[in-house]
Amino acid sequence: MTGREGGADLAAPPGESPVVVLVRPQMAENIGAAARAMANGGLFHLRLVAPRDGWPQAVAWRMASGADRILDAAEVFPDIPSAVADCHRVMGTCPRPRHVIIETLTARAAAGDLRAINAEGQRAAILFGPERAGLTADDLACCDTLIRYPLNPAHMSLNLAQAVMILAYEWWTAEEPTPARVFVTNETHVATKGSLEAFLDRLVSELDACGFLETAHKRPLMVRNLRHWFLRGQVTEQELRTLHGVVTELARGRMVRGRKPDPTPPWADE
Repeated sequence: MTGREGGADLAAPPGESPVVVLVRPQMAENIGAAARAMANGGLFHLRLVAPRDGWPQAVAWRMASGADRILDAAEVFPDIPSAVADCHRVMGTCPRPRHVIIETLTARAAAGDLRAINAEGQRAAILFGPERAGLTADDLACCDTLIRYPLNPAHMSLNLAQAVMILAYEWWTAEEPTPARVFVTNETHVATKGSLEAFLDRLVSELDACGFLETAHKRPLMVRNLRHWFLRGQVTEQELRTLHGVVTELARGRMVRGRKPDPTPPWADE
């Protein structure tokens, strides 16, 4: 929820952006949920073709979860030709193969094409069919390109909002700069290899002092394993400071209490 009166402060981006056309939608709840999906993906233009229960319907705003302005600006048309009359390209979502010869794209490929089309100042529409059966053959005849989602062939059923969400997501991420993978360190930083080596040298020295590495023929492998454990991950500076503190307290406790290492520690047989 947005917490704002009248919903989120949504507005059409400058220039051209895709027009979402819901063809003969059957439930106002689904129209509202589709508007919510559009808002998630940065789409704004919504057109409705012959909604079954008429328009507007208050329940759509309740389902939009703050995407009120998209619904406020939605336009209603009696048929597809009038809804796309001002568009240069028309794509239609198609869940099943049709007996037509036509370019067919995945949602990801379609998003890339839509970015290129809009960058040229052309307007593109994407048709989504009614909930029960999708677009008819006559509906698809109004399209120059089809979009198919490569889903589990044993169960490809999507509700209307889900279908819109997939396209909206691909549209948004086509130019979204967020890296695919990021290591979050918050207020610290990844420690340098030099800092790690200094810690490992100290750790090994303390392990030698307490007798943990006293078995000569095992020592090289044990030291190597210790290095692998720490060097294979991205240890942060804060974590390294904590580890230094652990080693300090272990060494101090050993010296103060005069305790000797347990000759048979519980992990010896693991």
